This record gives sequence, C-alpha cells and structure tokens, in this order.
Amino acid sequence: MKNTRPPFDEVIMAMADYVLNYKIENDFAYETAYYCLLDAIACALMALKNPQCVKLLGPVVPKATCKQGARVLATPYVLDPVQAAFNIGTMIRWLDYNDTWLAAEWGHPSDNLGGLLAISDYLTQTGQSISIETLLTALIKAYEIQGVLALENSFNRVGLDHVVLVKVATTAVTTHLLGGDRQQILNAISQAWIDGQSLRTYRHAPNTGSRKSWAAGDATSRGVRLALISKTGEMGYPSALTAATWGFYDALFKGQSFQLQRPYGTYVIENILFKVAFPAEFHAQTAVECALALYPSVKERIDDIETIRVETQEAAMRIINKTGPLYNPADRDHCLQYMIAIPLLFGQLNPHHYEEQTAADPRIDLLREKMEVKENTLFSQDYLDPSKRSIPNALQIFFNDGSSTERIAIEYPLGHRLRRKEALPLLQKKFKQAIEDHFPKKQVGKIQQFIADSKKLKLHTVSELINHFI
Repeated sequence: MKNTRPPFDEVIMAMADYVLNYKIENDFAYETAYYCLLDAIACALMALKNPQCVKLLGPVVPKATCKQGARVLATPYVLDPVQAAFNIGTMIRWLDYNDTWLAAEWGHPSDNLGGLLAISDYLTQTGQSISIETLLTALIKAYEIQGVLALENSFNRVGLDHVVLVKVATTAVTTHLLGGDRQQILNAISQAWIDGQSLRTYRHAPNTGSRKSWAAGDATSRGVRLALISKTGEMGYPSALTAATWGFYDALFKGQSFQLQRPYGTYVIENILFKVAFPAEFHAQTAVECALALYPSVKERIDDIETIRVETQEAAMRIINKTGPLYNPADRDHCLQYMIAIPLLFGQLNPHHYEEQTAADPRIDLLREKMEVKENTLFSQDYLDPSKRSIPNALQIFFNDGSSTERIAIEYPLGHRLRRKEALPLLQKKFKQAIEDHFPKKQVGKIQQFIADSKKLKLHTVSELINHFI
C-alpha cells in the first residue's frame, strides 16, 4: 500500500470550517438557545433529587479537588473540566427530560452542554472571560453538528448509540472554545471518529439499564478530553472516516459514507423539540398527551377496560414497544405501554412514577396487557416527512360493556416548533419549579432577575451564570 497521507475527509473539514467561520446572525436561534440553556439547567437541578444520579457525581478519586477547575452546578464540586463535563452532562440527561432531536438518528443535543459549560467555566477560572453569548454560539453549533449528521445517518441501525454524535460535536466546539486553530480542530474531530464508540444495547430489551442516563455525560466528557489532547498539538488522522478497512465507514458503518442533507447553519436549534410537561421518551410524548386527555373519561372505569388500542409510528414500534417484565426505571421510561398506563391511572406522569414504589402497583401491568399497539403507516410517513417532523400517536379505549372513548390522535407534541408558543410558558414554569425546589427564596429571586432578559444575559460571563447556581 502506498503510504501517502491524504487531505482530511470532506466531512471533517466541513465541520471544522463551520465551527471556525460560520457567523450566526439569527435572533430566533439565539432566543431558542437561551431557552435550551434554561431547560438544561432545570433538568440538571431536578436530577439532583435522584440518589442513583447523585452517586455518580464528584471526582473520580474521592475528595480530590482541582483548584482552578470547573464548578458543577448546585454542588460543592470543583473538578477538572473532563470530570466536570461528565457530572454536568449526566445531570442534564438523567431524567430523560431534556430537549430532543428526531431524524434518521435521534438524540439530545443539550447533552453537549456538559462539555460546553465545563470548558467555559474552566477557562473563566483560569483568567479568560467567556461570555454567555459565546456559550450560546457554541451551543447552537454543537446542536447543528449533532443534528445535521443525524438527519440522514442512522447509527442505531448498525448497533451504535447516538452519543457518538455528542462526542463529535463536543470535541469540535470545545476545541474551538479552547482557542484551537483549524488544524487542531481537524485533528480533534478525527480523534473523535476513531475513538471507541458505545454499543446501543443498554437502551433496548433485554439489556435496558441506567447507563443510558450517563452515556451522554460520558460522551461529552470524552469530547472535552480529546479537545484538550488535540490542543497540545497531538496529530490527527485525515482519513479517519474513509480509510479502506480501518476507517469508520468500513469498520463501523457497513461501508456506507455519511449523507448530509443540508449545510450547517441554525436549522437544528430552530427546530429542536422541548420536553416541558412530562419526562417521557419523545416517541411517546403525544401518546402520553392522548392518555391525559382520556383520563377524565376512564379514571372511574379502570376495572371495566377491555382493550386499549394504540396507533404509533414505526420508530416507536422499534424502540419503545415493550412487553414483559420491566426491571428498573430506565426500562420503564422506554416502554410505550408503561408511559400510557401511568397517566390513565394517575392523571399525570412525573419522574417518580418510574421508581419502584409506583411500579409495584399491579394495575399498571394489567393495563399494559390490555394494550394493542400497531403501526399506523400514515404516522410513519409523517414522522419521516422533513416538512412536518411530526411524532403522531392515537389512543382509543374500549370497555367490557361495548362502549368506548373517542379516538384521540395528536400529531405534534407540545414541545414541537409548531406548538412553541404553547410550550414556552410551561418551560419557564419547569425552570422556576426546579430552582424553587433547590435554592432558598432569596437566591431564587436573584436567579430569576439574572436570567429574565435573554439579550442582557448574553452580555454576562459564564462564571457569573455559574455563581448563581452554587
């Protein structure tokens, strides 16, 4: 084999050039990024109520500290930026309540904020001034890289978890935040592609487990680590994707190259999906909303239910249509039938409903057994239609006496761009509730005053932001 080193793969160069050179002049993108930041902070604070999340936080070595490290929101930890990214990323993702992107590959772009916040606070602690506008710019670009790569390329269908895209996006953007030049950013991105990639088995039966709640924290922290390595001048690997046999395409993507539907811009942040009313895997969001709509009609007739007919999309059939025992909260929050049964029984769905105390209620499994889940091909078509980006579900309940409820069908979930005006007040309520549950009243007032105006907030530094959550 002729040992001539090629230029960097075009996919890698396009990503690096976008991070370096693209100017964001879109007020809607920045306004949405502001809400994404508030939503992610709310999710992180809410996760601190969960002992299974808290046990994973802190330094790798107990009691170790880093004098000029990054601070972890709402904790006493000051850690090196790699471990801080793991902590913050895990908190944001833990409850499956953060924003979502659905395409050929789905994921949660706010997972990148673990790395972005950690690096930004680390830099401010070491004497640099990183503005919140710089953070929001980085956020928009990380969202865009992850989301555009996901539009046409399905990593889950080759057994890889979507957090590979978190790692790649975090790596590219944090290398730039660290002051990396074009060569260093190229090197870093190539390192991310040749790095070991997570298998998706922890998201699916029969292995669904809590790793899916910290996998994003792991990925964003790995991105920070690779950025720091590359910033030292460590070499890159130009054909990391395209090298015959040994590159990503041949080794891990069945020989297929990535398809990019559109150039990088601000498309992803503008169309991001928020979870504002209940923590449920996004393919089930409209199903839960249907169940809540039917709750008044069924709450006194639970024992009379004969059949629950569920219509959904192909993606939900493949990912969250699950029968049989459910072994842990991570198993339950990725079970369509469980997420429907809870609001039918209780008229609500919150993080506590996935825990053992609620799951022990025998009525839940009785309702699950009565569910007939089928794909509606029109729903699947609309789900894949880029002009719609809908996530439809429909629900109808039939009783032993032959009567039935109306058929409730919902096409767009509450956090969809087409329902953004309806969702934003709930997002603000979610944030307010999260800070009120965690901080004393005086501090809550200061936080609300600090974040109230999105345009003024951009002028402050990340260090000032973190100060309010310590």
